[in-house]
Amino acid sequence: MSTFPPPTFIETNGVSLEVFQAGSGKPIVMCHGFPEHAYSWRHQIDPLVEAGYHVIVPSQRGYGNSTAPEAVVDYDIVQLTADLAGLLDHYGYDDALFVGHDWGAIVVWNMALLHPQRVAGVINLSVPFMPRGTMDWISLWEQFLGPDFYMVHFNRQPGVADAVFDANTENFLRNMYRTRHWLEAPPELGEGMALLNVATADSMPGDLLMSEEDLQVFVTAFEHSGFTGGINWYRNLSRNWQLLEAAPEQVLCPALMIHGDHDMVPPLENLAEFVPQVEVVSLECGHWIMQEEPQKTTDLIKQWLLQHYPA
Repeated sequence: MSTFPPPTFIETNGVSLEVFQAGSGKPIVMCHGFPEHAYSWRHQIDPLVEAGYHVIVPSQRGYGNSTAPEAVVDYDIVQLTADLAGLLDHYGYDDALFVGHDWGAIVVWNMALLHPQRVAGVINLSVPFMPRGTMDWISLWEQFLGPDFYMVHFNRQPGVADAVFDANTENFLRNMYRTRHWLEAPPELGEGMALLNVATADSMPGDLLMSEEDLQVFVTAFEHSGFTGGINWYRNLSRNWQLLEAAPEQVLCPALMIHGDHDMVPPLENLAEFVPQVEVVSLECGHWIMQEEPQKTTDLIKQWLLQHYPA
């Protein structure tokens, strides 16, 4: 099992966040996605500390041992970014470099829109900036991808996915955390909501991308928290679209975007229109970039930091 700092609990924005932090120097805040945990960044923490940074990694609200509010609206983008601003206040920082993956990337992009003075730079993995457009995201995806697209399903059938994932926690996570999946044909998952079928499938293509000990860290975390908190982030996508109506349309700070060549999340071809100072790179991996290619991911981050956010 990878070494990992012990947790501390920090009160911010009305919740208690389980935070893993180490080092000193300029702050770097690392934000995980779904269905993940602060432990997703285990490979990057020590190298960044050794490079001279104070690394701050929260299990965000609804995850791990952090507070999981009951109200769905408590997971909107205003609350999620305010949690991160509160972390900076706690540690006494005016700003920080923010790193995000998956849903964490969405939060980080919007941190740069809603709290630009707190963001010295952005490094995001997998999920590019999401232009607001003229139709809320859930309605748009329902129109083009149908009612069984998992984000639509989470919104239109509340509680269904939560129960399936809770009842199959280890199997769901084991099937999700795969690498080299693109080398094998996926099993026939049948009609309907494919992500729910992943939770109950006997196996999925590819190799488990972590050790059994590491997997148990995630399993234990979700057996404690359940999946509703994390899914509630998706249930605010239409609300977030409304809340962002008056927000700026560009992220103006320096940014690095890292894609996986085999990720199901497509790149945004005109990303530079919305993030003028962005650099874009890709790695030969799938969705779980920093866990599938930990050394290459860390090297890319450190190289970019040398130029844009030196210790």
